[in-house]
Formats: sequence, structure tokens, C-alpha cells
Amino acid sequence: MVKYTLKRLLHGIITVFIIATVVFLLMRMLPTDYFFTEEQLMKFTDQQKEAALNAAGLLDPITEQLGRFYLNTVKGDFGISRRLQAGQPVVKVIGQKVAISTKLGVVALSISLVLGVIMGIIQTVKKDKIPDHIGTAYTVFVNSVPHLVSYSLILAFGSRVLNFPAIYSSRSHTILSCVLPVTCLCLTSIAGYGLWTRRYMVDELNKDYIKLAKVKGLSSRQIMVKHILKNAFVPLAQYLPLSFLETIGGSLLVERFFSVPGMGPLLTDAINRYDLNVVQTLVIFYAVIGVLGVFLGDILMMIIDPRIKLADREGVR
Repeated sequence: MVKYTLKRLLHGIITVFIIATVVFLLMRMLPTDYFFTEEQLMKFTDQQKEAALNAAGLLDPITEQLGRFYLNTVKGDFGISRRLQAGQPVVKVIGQKVAISTKLGVVALSISLVLGVIMGIIQTVKKDKIPDHIGTAYTVFVNSVPHLVSYSLILAFGSRVLNFPAIYSSRSHTILSCVLPVTCLCLTSIAGYGLWTRRYMVDELNKDYIKLAKVKGLSSRQIMVKHILKNAFVPLAQYLPLSFLETIGGSLLVERFFSVPGMGPLLTDAINRYDLNVVQTLVIFYAVIGVLGVFLGDILMMIIDPRIKLADREGVR
């Protein structure tokens, strides 16, 4: 277990290191004119532009810039934002938006997980009957209709018929303004959890140990709860930590659609406005989320089912 953990952590660090390096180099390949605003391009002389680039360290040799980037990252110094919130530390810029995205994401994830698993259980119990067909139709529908169309329908119905706020607000009616964004976030997640729960449970139904349990006289309820659901939840649990961590990253489409000032649009805004420090920090942030989510998923799966071993006698798998 310890050997596996250390090896996975090492792999994760290398992965984040490679991703951060590639993005850093790609950003440095952009024309230096992107460093300036349109107003600065019109007013600055060539000497002033060169002085500004030199002050920012963008004229230093690329190896020197890269070394400085590594050193500052290890120290936790991600610099300041130049465009999005000029002069503000990048950590502060991101931190303000993480709180909003996390709040919406965690609520949506909790609702989606509960409703999705319940839907999957009902479909399994009522396999090939009306509840199963309804669940399948819902899954097909939400995955077939473009998200913008389904979000528009939710917005129109929720705001005009149910009188929920159409725009997110952190100052007034905060809870009510979260209803429509959370509903949109749950829409496909419920279908996903329901689909996979049903699939894993149906697979378990056909295994020999279930037939043996029936021969022993266990009731259908006992078999469903103690055996089928428990074993079917193991592969599903592997993706829970990643799903949770991804809520921190926000949803680009939903947050733009409802004007939520969260993490979703931040990366695209930073790229469009050539805010180097914000882009680099966000890439590292999302890379860490991905690596950590997969790692924690393996650990959680092993905790739920101790029979799963992450390493064998000859070494780590």
C-alpha cells in the first residue's frame, strides 16, 4: 500500500510537471503584442514596450524563465493577475471563484448521486417494466438533446412559470438563484449515475453467488442490499472523488448561462485576455485535481471492498 501510494504520487507529480511545462512554453510562443492592451499598443513606443517586457522577465532566456517558474511554483508564489483583476494575487482571484463553484457543485453532486442511484436501483428491481423504460427514456433524452436546448427549457420554465431568478446573485435571494443552475448541473449527472448503477447491478444479478444466495433462502431485499448494491457500488465509487474535485472547477456552460461568477469561465477569460499567471496557475490546478481524483478513487474503492488489492507480491500494478 505504501509503495503503491509513493509510486502513484511520483507519477502524479511528473504528470503535473509535464503539463505545466508544456503550457508555459506554449504561452511563451504567443506574440508579445498579446502582452499589451489595445490602448497600450497604440500609445507605447517600441522602447516602452521593450521596457515593459523586460520588467516582466519575458525577454530573459527561456531556460531562465522556466527555472524561475518552477521555483516560484514550488514556493507557492503564482504571481499577480495582470488583466482579469489587475494587481491582485492569482491565488486570491481563483479563491474567490472556487468558493462559488464548489457550493453549487457539491449541492448538485449530492442530489445527482442520491437520485441517480435510486433511479438505477428502481430500474434494476423493475427491469424491463414501465419504471425501467421511463428511466431509460430519460437517460436517452438528456444525452440526446443539446445542453443549450435543455438549459433554455429549464430557464424558461423555471423563471416564467415557477418565478425562480434567471440570474445568479450572491447578494439577494442567493438560495433561490441557485435552483436553476443546480438543476442544470444535475440533469445529465442523474442520468449518468442511474445508467451506471443499473448496468453494474444487472451484471451482478447474473453472477453465481446471487444464485447461491437465492438457494440459501435469502430474501430479494437482503440480496439486493447486502450483495448486489454493495458490489455494484464499488466501481461507481472509484469516480466519486474525481467527481467531487471536478465540482471545484465549475461548469463553463452552466456558469456562463446563468452568469455565475465561478471557476467555469475563468480559464477561457484568462486565455482570451492573455493573463499568463492566471492561465498557468489554473492549468496546474486542474492537473492536480485530475491526478488526485484518480488516486483517491482507487483508495476509496479499496476501502469499500478490502478484497481489492492495489499491489501484488512482485510490486505495484
